Amino acid sequence: MDMKAKQKHFEMLVESFSSELYRFGYGLCHNSAQAEDLVQETFLRAWKSFDKLREANSARAWLYTILRRENARIYERQRPEARDPESLPEVAVRGSDTSVEGLVLRKQLNELKVEYREPLMLQVLAGFSTEEIGVIMNISANAVMTRLSRARRLLREALQQEKTQQTVGVL
Repeated sequence: MDMKAKQKHFEMLVESFSSELYRFGYGLCHNSAQAEDLVQETFLRAWKSFDKLREANSARAWLYTILRRENARIYERQRPEARDPESLPEVAVRGSDTSVEGLVLRKQLNELKVEYREPLMLQVLAGFSTEEIGVIMNISANAVMTRLSRARRLLREALQQEKTQQTVGVL
């Protein structure tokens, strides 16, 4: 592939996946500036190794994998500051649920351990299959299903507890 064609193809990837990579990155780090940096670093690394991408239809999963690894590198280099989940800024996403239930769900999702939140976000937000998530996270499809099951169970329990607390608070 000549340089012009390569550049054009890469620009299409950037246009196609920037928004969803940002949402996923924000879900991982809960910081808009850091999420933007993650996306930029993802595309920079992708450009450097673009010739290694063999199948065009695997580009999406490849970009998610790069973003996950870059996020992990950040945490290897620095220790993140502890933050209260209630003080985290909300992502302004067109069509996002602003109901009380939606806010509670996002709060509970943010409180899940990354090992459970990440595969759930990859499945629900990005639409990846368990096999694709396994490739992205470098774990087996069975491990993905286990983590998804636990994530959903933990969310259900947390939401039920939140609902019970609200009911008791009203009485």
